[in-house]
Formats: sequence, C-alpha cells, structure tokens
Amino acid sequence: MSIPVVTVGDSRDDLVGGLERLHGPVSVVRRCSELAELLAACQSGLARAAVVAAGSEELTASLVDRLSAVGVVVVALSDNPEETARLWTIGVATEARGVDAAALAARISAAVAKLSGPVARPGLTATDGVQGGGYATDSMEPGHATRTSGGHATASRGPTGKGRIIAVWGPAGAPGRTLVAANIAGELAAEGQSVLLVDADSYGASVAALLGLLDEAAGLAQACRLADQGLLDADALLRIATPVATKAGTFRVLTGITRADRWTELRAAALTLVLERAREVADVTVIDTGFCLEADEELSFDTGAPRRNAATLKSLESADTVFAVGAADSIGVPRLVRGLAELQAAVPQAAPQVVLNKVRAAAVGRSPERQLRAAWERYGPAASLSAFLPSDPAASDAALLAGALLLESAPESELRRAIAKLACAPAQRKADSFGFSSTARRLAKG
Repeated sequence: MSIPVVTVGDSRDDLVGGLERLHGPVSVVRRCSELAELLAACQSGLARAAVVAAGSEELTASLVDRLSAVGVVVVALSDNPEETARLWTIGVATEARGVDAAALAARISAAVAKLSGPVARPGLTATDGVQGGGYATDSMEPGHATRTSGGHATASRGPTGKGRIIAVWGPAGAPGRTLVAANIAGELAAEGQSVLLVDADSYGASVAALLGLLDEAAGLAQACRLADQGLLDADALLRIATPVATKAGTFRVLTGITRADRWTELRAAALTLVLERAREVADVTVIDTGFCLEADEELSFDTGAPRRNAATLKSLESADTVFAVGAADSIGVPRLVRGLAELQAAVPQAAPQVVLNKVRAAAVGRSPERQLRAAWERYGPAASLSAFLPSDPAASDAALLAGALLLESAPESELRRAIAKLACAPAQRKADSFGFSSTARRLAKG
C-alpha cells in the first residue's frame, strides 16, 4: 500500500513525477503552496508524510509536533549544513536537494515505519505525539543520528545530558513550592553542583520576586522560543539564564513568564527541548511547577491547540525526582491528598516524595510531626511522608525581604536545615557520580 505524501514549496516536477512513477512505496496526493495549507491537509488525514522542498526555515518544533500528533512525518530538502543541523534538532529528517526519487521514497518509508513503531522513547506518552518528528524505537540509539545515503541525519533524538531534573509540585493554596524549589537549588549549588532553577509556573511565576531579580525578560519563554526554532544550544541557554550568586555558591535561573496570559509561550515540544539542554549544562535542574494538572485537551475541540498546563505536566513527566509539597494544616493536607490522586492519574510515573511544609503545633496540636504521620498513615494515600519542614515565618520573611535564600539570611534556622537535608538526601544516592562533599553526606544522614 502506498504512503500518501503531501509536498510544499517549489517542488521540482521531475522529483514529484519521479515519486509518482515509482508506483510503489509512496504517492503524492497534494502539492501545497505554503506550510499552512500543508498543515491543514495533514490534519484532515490526507497524508502520512510531508515533503518540504522549500521554506524549511519556517518549520518549528511545535509545528513538527502537531504534524507528528496526527501521524505525519516531515522530510525536508536542504543543502545547507546549518539548516540541516537546525532541522535535526527539532526532529525533521533531511535529504539533499539532489536526492533521487527512489532514495527519497525509501527515506519516507523508513520515517513512517519509525513513527508507527510499537515502542516509544522513554519520557514520551501516547498523547504527546512525537516530540520532534518520530518516536524513537528500540532500534534507534538515543542521542545519535541515523545517517542516510546523502549524509544527512534523521530525526532520531534522545536525552544526551547526564544531569538530573527535580520538579517541585504542590496543590493550590500556596503550600510553599517556590520557597522549597529555590532553596533546594541554593543548597545544591552550595555543595558545588552546577544548578539551573527553572520557573515553569504558568499561573503565578514568582522565583524572580523571591530572589529579588528585576527581570522582565521571562528567561524560560526566551529559551522556549529559541528551542522551537531549533536554535537553542548549550551556550544560548547559559546566556539566557540569570546567574544568582550566594555566599556559598552560584546557580542560574530561567525566570518565569511575567504575566499569566503568556502561558502559550511555554509549549510542550519547546519545553522538552529546553529540558534536554538543561540536562547538558547543569548537574541538577530544579523546576518550580504550577499547581494545575488538568488535562485541558479533554475540554478542547482543537487537539492541536496549545495546552494551558503543558509546562507543568511536561516538567513532571521529565523529572527524575518529584517533591509534592503541601501545607501541614486542616486545609492543606486534604488538598494535598486530593492533589496526589490527580498527580497519579496525570503522571503515573511520577512517584512523588511527599513533603509537609509549615509544620507547627498551633495548627496541628502537640507533637505535630507525630500527629501528622499518624493521621497520614490512617487516612492518607499510599505514598509515605518523606519530610517535615517546620514553620519559621521570621526566617522566611527575612529572606523574602532581603531577596535572599535561607542559607544567607537565616543559615542556622530549623527550616533551612530541613530543606538542606531534603535537598541532599536524594543526591547522596548519586554521590559517586556527582562528587558530593562530606557536608552533604552529614546532612543527608540528619
């Protein structure tokens, strides 16, 4: 059965005619004049592959993702090495402009076969489509390109960096996600790690305000724009990220969007590429996520439209460690219990470490940790409590007023010690690979 193909651009008649004369693997069903027409044709179910003979500079990761989501692979024709590299970054297979029809047909057939493969690359879900042009199957080496007869790379990509990702999530109601995320980043930086703090909260980004950064540029949005265009390399990411120096160490920050209505700039396909780059430039990436886990595509007739909660869901899917933070009071704990059920449904692989924040006797009673643990074991979900962070409004207010972390403004506070222990405990399990110091080991042991 022939694979239906649509083309766009000033296609050479001999190339299109050559594909049609093969009478075999592919058949050209429409010649489009621009990418918008091609996208409409593909979303109508007309084709399984798209050949971009001209205008490949207009291809973005988000567009490729939308095509992949409807089962369409993209093959572009280009003789420019820089453009070829950019296209590979966003998941587009390429061929030289002088490719013969038989070789192009073989490339299209191979790309469609990979897209239809039964085994998806780790980190992608069935609803993600293909982040960048095709699910990587078991036969594909993550992070390596498959070469063609013309010497161009296919769209097989995978995470190549070794850095870890920590996501800090919590339900609605200001349980302290940002405070925990920022101070975890600071504690890891104090231990000599290269750390990138990412504000991916698409509802109320506040990392910049917490750290006293006068930033209106929305670093994460900038990084997503470059990633969408296939132009985000390690150097570009480091230029965008704002350095934050403390007495104990320095880390970098990708600040969040400055207004909630800018959420459309944080698309899943682009954010995936940003996090892949983050793994390359940092030992640890800490993400402050939003609270909402609603899969809003279920509420929309346009399944290709941007997703309101894509940044949060993609961050949680990409994370190696997830901290679920809830307030330790009669309102915060039930919210956390319900939120954990939603988290399990939205991101089954998350396996969160549950953290109760703002622990105080005034809200719980005498021996608050003991009472909270007993109540959790009796009424809470299967996930056990991993840590208790004491309420310390004086230390928190002093840090917020100074635009500083607890390790600077209140280094001896119980809250700071508890967060340091929380930050270093998972890192201790990877001490050999990350070179953690004896101080981190002592903190991890409590």
